[in-house]
Amino acid sequence: MAYDPGGLLFVALGLVFVAAGFVWRGRVLRPLSVKRAQAAATRDRSRNLLRSADMAIAEARRRATSGEPAIVTVVDVTRVARRHYGHLCVEREEAAAALRRRYEAAECRVDCMTDAFN
Repeated sequence: MAYDPGGLLFVALGLVFVAAGFVWRGRVLRPLSVKRAQAAATRDRSRNLLRSADMAIAEARRRATSGEPAIVTVVDVTRVARRHYGHLCVEREEAAAALRRRYEAAECRVDCMTDAFN
C-alpha cells in the first residue's frame, strides 16, 4: 500500500495548526501597529453609531401611530449604542452627527422629526 506524500504533508500541516491553536488557546496577540489598532477602533465605533441611529429610527417608526410623525432623539441613539453595542460613553455631538447622516440617507423628512439638527 503506497502512501501519498501530498496527503501526508496535508495531515502533518493540520496537526501543526492544531498544536499551535492548543498552545495559544485563542489569546489575542499584541497588535503589530498601534495606529492601525486605533484606526480600526475608530471605524468600528463610527459604524456602530450609524447602526445605532438606524435602529433608533426604525424603533421610532414602529412606535409611531399612523398619521403622526416618528420622533427620533439623540438620546435614543445613545441608549441604543449603550444597550446594543456596549458603548458606555457616547458624546451628544457624536450621536447627533450619526443621526443626521442616517436621517438624511433614509429620507426621514417625510415621516420623522429629530433634535439632531439643533
